[in-house]
Amino acid sequence: MIITVFGATGQVGKRVVSQALAKGYAVKAFGRNIETLIDKDLHDENFTAIKGYVFDSEEVFDAVKGSDAVISTLGGSFDGSDKTRSLGIKNITHAMKVTGVERIVALGGMGVLNATETTQIIDTPDYPQMFYPVGKEHQQAFRFLQASNLDWTFICPPDILDQDETGKYITNADYPPTPNYYKIAAGDIADFMVNEITANQFIHHRVGISKL
Repeated sequence: MIITVFGATGQVGKRVVSQALAKGYAVKAFGRNIETLIDKDLHDENFTAIKGYVFDSEEVFDAVKGSDAVISTLGGSFDGSDKTRSLGIKNITHAMKVTGVERIVALGGMGVLNATETTQIIDTPDYPQMFYPVGKEHQQAFRFLQASNLDWTFICPPDILDQDETGKYITNADYPPTPNYYKIAAGDIADFMVNEITANQFIHHRVGISKL
C-alpha cells in the first residue's frame, strides 16, 4: 500500500505518517516545509519526503501518481483567506482522476456535518461566526469531493487536541456522534484516517468524531 499524505507536517498529518509507516505502508509525505522530515527520509526506505506546493497542479500530480490512496490533512489560515483547504482538495482530486487513484480520506471540520437532513451545522443560526470563514473553506472542500466521483471520506472533527492516539473515540456518518464531547485527539483522527483507507466503512460519507 502506497499512500500520499498532504499536510504531512501538521499535528494530524505527522501522526498519519507515523501510523501508516507502523502498518508497513509506503508513505509519500507532501508539504511546503518538509525539512523536519528529511532525517526520516534518509533512514526509512518506506518514507519519501516531497517538497511541494498544493496550488501547483504538476507537483500534486507527481506526488499522487503511483499511489494506492491519498490522505489529506491540509490546514490553512483561520480566516480562510488562503483557500488551501478548498483549492488544495480541488487540485488533489483532479490529479487523482487523471492518474486513476480512487481512494481519498480528507480532513474537514464539524460545521460540514448535518444538523438536519437538509441543513449543515455551519448554516444554522447558532454556528459561531468566528468559525464561519474556515467553515466555509471546509464546506467548499466537501463540495469538490462530492463532485469528484472518487471514493472519498470526509472526517469532520470538533476541537482538535494536540495529543497522541488514545483509541477511545466514537464516530458517526454525516451527523455528530452521540455522545459528543466536542474534542478529539489528533492521534485518534490519524488512527481513523489510516484505518478507513482500507476499512472503507464511510465511503461517500462525512464522519463526525468525538473523544470518549
